[in-house]
Amino acid sequence: MSENIVLPFQHRQSAHCESGVAANMLTNQGIATSEAMAFGIGAGLFFAYLPFIRLNKLPLVSYRAAAGHLLKTFARIPGFTLQQQTYSSSEEAMAELDRMLELGIPAGLQTGVYWLPYFPKALRFHFNAHNLVVYGREGNEYLISDPVFPEPVRCAAVDLTRARFASGALAPRGKMYYFSKVNQEYERKKALLDGIGNVSRMMVKVRFPLIGVRGIRFLAGRLRQWPKKMDDQKADLHLGQVIRMQEEIGTGGGGFRFMYAAFLQECAQLMGEDSLSEQAERLILAGDSWREFAAMAARICKKREKAGENYEAAANLLLNCADLEEQIFTGLNIWQKAQP
Repeated sequence: MSENIVLPFQHRQSAHCESGVAANMLTNQGIATSEAMAFGIGAGLFFAYLPFIRLNKLPLVSYRAAAGHLLKTFARIPGFTLQQQTYSSSEEAMAELDRMLELGIPAGLQTGVYWLPYFPKALRFHFNAHNLVVYGREGNEYLISDPVFPEPVRCAAVDLTRARFASGALAPRGKMYYFSKVNQEYERKKALLDGIGNVSRMMVKVRFPLIGVRGIRFLAGRLRQWPKKMDDQKADLHLGQVIRMQEEIGTGGGGFRFMYAAFLQECAQLMGEDSLSEQAERLILAGDSWREFAAMAARICKKREKAGENYEAAANLLLNCADLEEQIFTGLNIWQKAQP
C-alpha cells in the first residue's frame, strides 16, 4: 500500500469499546448514534456468572452480552450488512487491513489489551475482546480510534499484529469487521423495541441459573461461601474479579446499568413514553446499589472494611440488586410485549 493514508473518521470517546465502536462507525456512515443508543439497540446489557470459564484464572463475571453480540444484532436489522473475518495467518490479516484502508474503509478490529502499548501499564491485562477502529497508516504506524481514549492514538504494526493474535480466552484470531451496508431509513422504533425485548427476556425469563437475575442470586450464594471454602487471599481475588468486571472494563460504572438507563431515557424522549423514563430512574437506583456493593467489596479486599462489612453483607447487597432488576426488567418485558 502507499506509505501514508488517512481516512476521514470522527473519533468520539466512550465508556465501552464495542458500543463506542458501533456508535462511531454508524455515525461516520451517516446514522447519528449515541453510545447508549448503540448499546441498547444492540441488546448489550446482561449478567452472567460462569465459573467454568476462566479469565485471568478466575471465574468469568459478565455484565454485558458476549463479545460481538452488539454488532451482530445491528447486522440483523433490515438494510444492514456486517462483513467480518478471522484469519489463521497474521501476514494475511495485516495485508487485508491494508487493503481495506486502500479501499477507503475504516476497519474494526478485535484485539488483546495487554499488547497495546498506548495503554498505561497499570491498565494492561489479558483481555482479548477489546474493539477499536483503524482509519489510517503513516509509515509503520497505524492510526487508531480507540473509543476508550479521549483522542486518536497510534500503534506500531508489530504491536497491533501481536494484539490481533493474542492467545487465551476470547482469542481474537485477527478478527476484522466493517459495515458494508447501512440503512439510514431503518425502523428505529422497531429496533428499540426489539432491543428492550431481548434484554428483558435474558434478564428475567431465561431459566438457566447462571444468567440474568438468577445469576446475580447464584453469585450472591457463592460469595457467601468463598471465605469458608478458600483462604483470605483467594477469596479476595475472586471478589476483586467481580469488582473489576463491574467497574473497570469500560462499563460506564455500575455494570453498564447507567449506560442502559441513558438508553431508556433516549427511548422515552423518542417515543414519548413516560414509563420508560420511570424505569430509567429505577435502573439508576439499581446502578447505585451495584456501586455500593463494589465500594464495600473493595474495602473488604483491601482489609479496610467498616463495622458490619463482610462477605455476608456484600452478598445481601447483591440480592438487593437482583430484586431491583427483577422488578425493572419484568416491567420492561410486559411493556414491550404490549406495544403494537
